[in-house]
Amino acid sequence: MRKFAALTLVTALLALTPVARADASVTTLRGMSLEEKVGQLFVTYVNGQAADVPHPKNQTDFGVATAAEMVRKYQPGGVIYFNNSSRDNIETPRQIAQLSNGLQKASKVPLLISIDQEMGLVTRIGPPATQLPGSMALGAGRSTADAEEAARITAQELRAMGINQNFAPDADVNSNPANPIIGVRSFSSDPRLAADMVRAQVQGYEGRRWFDPSSVTSTAKHFPGHGDTSEDSHTALPVSNRSLEQWRQIDAPPFQAAIDAKIDSIMTAHIQVPRIDPSGNPATLSPNVITGLLRDELKYDGVVVTDSLEMDGVRKLHTDAEIPVLAIKAGVDQLLMPPNLGLAIDSVLKAVRSGEISERRIDESVLRILKMKLLRGVMLTAQVDENRVDRVVGSNTERAQAIADRTITAVRNDERAIPLNATAPLVVGTSDAPATALATRLGGAKVVTATSPTPAQVEQALAAAATADKVVVLTNNLSTRPAQLDLLNQLVATGKPVIAVATGNPYDVAHSDAKTWLATYSTTTVSMEALARILLGEATPKGKLPVDVPGPTPYPFGHGVTW
Repeated sequence: MRKFAALTLVTALLALTPVARADASVTTLRGMSLEEKVGQLFVTYVNGQAADVPHPKNQTDFGVATAAEMVRKYQPGGVIYFNNSSRDNIETPRQIAQLSNGLQKASKVPLLISIDQEMGLVTRIGPPATQLPGSMALGAGRSTADAEEAARITAQELRAMGINQNFAPDADVNSNPANPIIGVRSFSSDPRLAADMVRAQVQGYEGRRWFDPSSVTSTAKHFPGHGDTSEDSHTALPVSNRSLEQWRQIDAPPFQAAIDAKIDSIMTAHIQVPRIDPSGNPATLSPNVITGLLRDELKYDGVVVTDSLEMDGVRKLHTDAEIPVLAIKAGVDQLLMPPNLGLAIDSVLKAVRSGEISERRIDESVLRILKMKLLRGVMLTAQVDENRVDRVVGSNTERAQAIADRTITAVRNDERAIPLNATAPLVVGTSDAPATALATRLGGAKVVTATSPTPAQVEQALAAAATADKVVVLTNNLSTRPAQLDLLNQLVATGKPVIAVATGNPYDVAHSDAKTWLATYSTTTVSMEALARILLGEATPKGKLPVDVPGPTPYPFGHGVTW
């Protein structure tokens, strides 16, 4: 009887009109205390890999032993997972599903469980989850169908692990090659191409109907656009000197495309935009940017989430107690990763009780968040089937490989060094995993150096090259690393055929006289396999540069050769 009643409820909710869904969210809101409503505004990190197992950092950060106790104590609207040593939430797909279920059981209102799974450079969950080549590689492939499929694959596997919000896609237009934090996370330096790819990914992540059980909330970031900065907002407060008209032409189109695709959420940037908002505040805390540009000009009424409030970019000018209050007053709904969750919640509660922020303003944000949870089916299917997760996660490798095969760009092949014609080359790379994968596939030897090679590593690579017929060099942002560029140039000077491959930013290709240059934009397994297929003559390159490449030997947007 209970099972029948639950199924009847789900069927009824699925049939709700948008107005009825809004009414359901209002009903939930009316049953919440002020403390519960303020809790819904926050998305916090958690410590450890299990909901109910004590972790020492939980006592330090939250005054409780376990992640589940933290949820019961603060009742946040969401949590976010990381794979670093300090948070350490990720081990296996089944473990992630168990963690998600345990946290959901502790929460009165189902949680948004989020992650940064952009794919490519920013990937929190590695194999056995299906790996994909990342945004700029997709931009090189030019296929919106591939971009949508990549997002759909990611969403399906995340949802199987109980993760229902992905902080992707990156909607920044990477117009500044010196940008230290966006780079290959962006689809393109071209606003139109970036907009097309963002729209496709939103459709892939969120599906084309409400309550798709394999969909996730997607998040376009970083508004109003982080692509023209030369500093990293994790460690500084970057400045974008776009005028309002330049912003409309360059940075706005991908965000407008996301809004037109009815995206669930948009993330703010901790950057200054002095020609748009002369206050000096980061965009996250700027009413002119969040309410003026995003809400009023672009007509966005979905959820706005801050970038991490632990980052220095938002903490340069204000205290940790002031920041949440200023963000809400600017028009933000979700507050991501405050350094001190208790302090942040208390500061908002004090602002409401003093009249600085009205409770009606809090209700506006909570209602947006609840509507999003209902729209994405989180209110109905928070728990996941732990026995199903291993059948879903990692089941899309062939589809991912087909996408990656269409992304590799050949910039030069002047010496006709490709295909290798049965030659087993030396592979020189800056990190072990991609160098090993490629050398194994090509049947050659390898030398692994640092991103800034030491003299001993340079000597080792040159000695190995002396006995090789051809050398494949995997570069990683060598345009900003002189020692890496020097090693490549010394290998070219040996007279051996050198195939240089930019595995990070494609800007590398303009900085060396290597006669053969390829760009993969990614070091994922599928990208290295796609590269190997081209080197071995099993496939031909199809990608086109998705950015303008300035430098001593510049290449324009759209350049690419094939054979």
